[in-house]
Amino acid sequence: MIPKRKLGSQGLEVSAIGLGCMGMSQSYGPANEQESIAVIHRAIAEGCTFLDTAEVYGPFANEELLGRALQGKRDQVTIATKFGFHIEGGKINGTNSQPAHIRAVVDASLKRLQTDHIDLLYQHRVDKAVPIEDVAGTVGDLVKAGKVRYFGLSEAGAKTIRRAHKVHQVSALQSEYSLWERNLEAEIIPTLKELGIGLVPFSPLGRGFLTGTAQRAESYAEGDFRRGDPRFQGANFDANMAAAKLVQHLATAKGVKPGQLALAWLLAKGDFIVPIPGTKRERYLLENIAAASIRLDASDLAALDRALSPDAVSGPRYGEMHMSMVDR
Repeated sequence: MIPKRKLGSQGLEVSAIGLGCMGMSQSYGPANEQESIAVIHRAIAEGCTFLDTAEVYGPFANEELLGRALQGKRDQVTIATKFGFHIEGGKINGTNSQPAHIRAVVDASLKRLQTDHIDLLYQHRVDKAVPIEDVAGTVGDLVKAGKVRYFGLSEAGAKTIRRAHKVHQVSALQSEYSLWERNLEAEIIPTLKELGIGLVPFSPLGRGFLTGTAQRAESYAEGDFRRGDPRFQGANFDANMAAAKLVQHLATAKGVKPGQLALAWLLAKGDFIVPIPGTKRERYLLENIAAASIRLDASDLAALDRALSPDAVSGPRYGEMHMSMVDR
């Protein structure tokens, strides 16, 4: 079974590796509900019980899928979901963290998830039009009402994290972080350590580059998120594949899969870190879970840090629109 880790100082305990469910609802290729539910059930059986979703995944379809999958199993898992976008006609139309909207989203999420409480509620992206103090206060009210247990932020900057934490304790920050994407190391991670906040890295496998499965943007079907990712395009793709091969060579020498090595690196960075690799295949789920038993020593970590330094990756991690929503 996967060991447990604590996120924040308020007592939120989760499996040391979680399961990102976004890709089960067509963000990364066609959906297969029967297969996805089987993966969720296998994850629970293996002790991977920290499940991540959001209203915007689908939109709405991912929460509904999770609600169906967890019938009779709700008390075995920790559910994390997110609010923060204005969704109209099935499309994102900017951010919205107005207090009334947060309350409405939570009520809708509870219905889709078929539960009476959300374990960890994140603001999905910082809304520049709404003071973060108002957001934290609203979530605090939802905690008092029993609809939410813990408060989290996603892709928030250090100043925003501090301001929110003063109003209602932040248990976790969810942001992209991996051997592939090191943007948190200079300022965000020191802030989290200082305040006692957990880190939940999404895309911990570098969107497939660290596992060696990445393809050029045009190879993916219409609607697949990676078609618009600058790192999958043109010369960026060629440079990034070359950089990722260095990690693959180290994994071969260690006798493990490249993705497992990447997850083990994250886990070794601190016991406040809980990665949530996403998959809709049981084979990859089991590979990811096995990473929790890999031990890396100081020389291993140093070799990985050298192999894929922060400046080795080519291209921005999002297109211009999505980068504008990252609070940095």
